[in-house]
Amino acid sequence: MQSIGEWWMWAGFAAFVVIALIVDLVVMRAQGAHKVSIKEALGWSLVWVAFAMIFCVGLWWYLDASGGRELANAKASEFLTGYLIEKSLSVDNIFVFLMIFTYFAVPVEFQKRVLIIGVIGAIVLRAIMILLGALLIAKFHWILYIFGLFLLVTGIKMLWFADATPDLEQNPVLRWMRAHLKISKSFRGEDFSFVDAGKRWYTPLFAVVILIAITDVIFAVDSIPAIFAITEDPFIVMTANIFAILGLRALYFLLADMKDRFHLLTYGLALVLVFVGIKMLIVEFYKIPAFISLGVVVAILVTSIVMSLMYPFGSRREGAGLAAGQDPRDDKSA
Repeated sequence: MQSIGEWWMWAGFAAFVVIALIVDLVVMRAQGAHKVSIKEALGWSLVWVAFAMIFCVGLWWYLDASGGRELANAKASEFLTGYLIEKSLSVDNIFVFLMIFTYFAVPVEFQKRVLIIGVIGAIVLRAIMILLGALLIAKFHWILYIFGLFLLVTGIKMLWFADATPDLEQNPVLRWMRAHLKISKSFRGEDFSFVDAGKRWYTPLFAVVILIAITDVIFAVDSIPAIFAITEDPFIVMTANIFAILGLRALYFLLADMKDRFHLLTYGLALVLVFVGIKMLIVEFYKIPAFISLGVVVAILVTSIVMSLMYPFGSRREGAGLAAGQDPRDDKSA
């Protein structure tokens, strides 16, 4: 499979990701457990978006000089479209994180550590899945049609169940943990486990980390085929995906209180998946140019956001699996 990524480009990007994560961890440790303000979340979100845009401009400039304007425009459009799709799908991911945090009544000052662990896990997982996907497509090009059909079905299911509220009580992973692990009713700071009377106990924060890891796996299954619908270049797929994930933690704290405000965004994301699924299925008959794909994705997302603001959700709140005012720690186990 052909790629614009030279060895030094892969090495440089990997170094950037490692340094970015180290800086994030150092800053998080220096700040300690605290509630992230909207101002702080907005600042970090803008920083991550700026990094992605600087990378895109730099990539365009390099390709324009080395491969010509047509190649530069095409790859920059592919990166922007892939980044926008992954960033948009991460918003839906954020709303699921919010449901998990709400269900377990996780204090806001503890959420930051869980999210950075989730980001690191997601980066490792996505890297493995992207490389595996690229290998499969290189050997079995027909698998693109499987990806396309999967995205089409997933998009239709999202449209059909857009208003459904997941029930964490029925989550098989949570039920297994409750049956096989000793989970305490209360938190112990940011600890995931502790020993009491010679027995290992796990805190609710441990259960939250596991559920968020499972959520990352589920969303990766959707997002990886979606970006391969835009481009088959592993370097573009990897960079667009990772750049979108790097800003996930800041984006969570920025959007955590806005789920109801953007209540139609789920429909927009479903339509995006339907579009990219169809794009994959018709690629042998008509290859939709990258700049058209970018325009369609932007139009769908902007329309869903504008319509959400024009037609507010109302007083109905999305449930978190508990009755109003009920403390989840009142259960026999967390």
